[in-house]
Amino acid sequence: MTVTLRPLRPGDEEAAVRWAADPVFCRAADWTPGLAPRVVRRHWAAIIAGGDPAFLRLGAELDGRLVGFVDLAGLDGTSAEFGIVIGERALWGQGAARRAGEALIAHAAGLGLTRLSALVHAPNVRSHALMRRLGFVEAGYADPEAYMGEVVPVIRYERELGSDSPHS
Repeated sequence: MTVTLRPLRPGDEEAAVRWAADPVFCRAADWTPGLAPRVVRRHWAAIIAGGDPAFLRLGAELDGRLVGFVDLAGLDGTSAEFGIVIGERALWGQGAARRAGEALIAHAAGLGLTRLSALVHAPNVRSHALMRRLGFVEAGYADPEAYMGEVVPVIRYERELGSDSPHS
């Protein structure tokens, strides 16, 4: 399975409309369930247009099909918050997120970033395992957030980038 990253482009909002129609995905990804397709399209059109230099979203493709996305948020030249969403639920647990994460780490290093952080809801066992596989280490707690219908603790992870890092 080869997952590649690419810039978002017009038309990608149709994949987001598909994902938004899956209530299980919406609960897991903290998307509002039941949104009208036009609302999802409008939101994604704004993301595709870009304009925020502190936020980068790239599409994650498998066999030429958009199956998710990755984010670098709060970009400040040296660090960013790392995020991965696989919208195709049939791919959950199949390695797509790991491959997308590896590609995003390489991209972040290519941008000159030296530190990534990530936030994971405490009950999200798969995401904790993914963070460890990607070389992130637990670094404390963030403010509790809603996840799957309840407020839960949030674990903060960090990963150093660069040749002198034991985690690179």
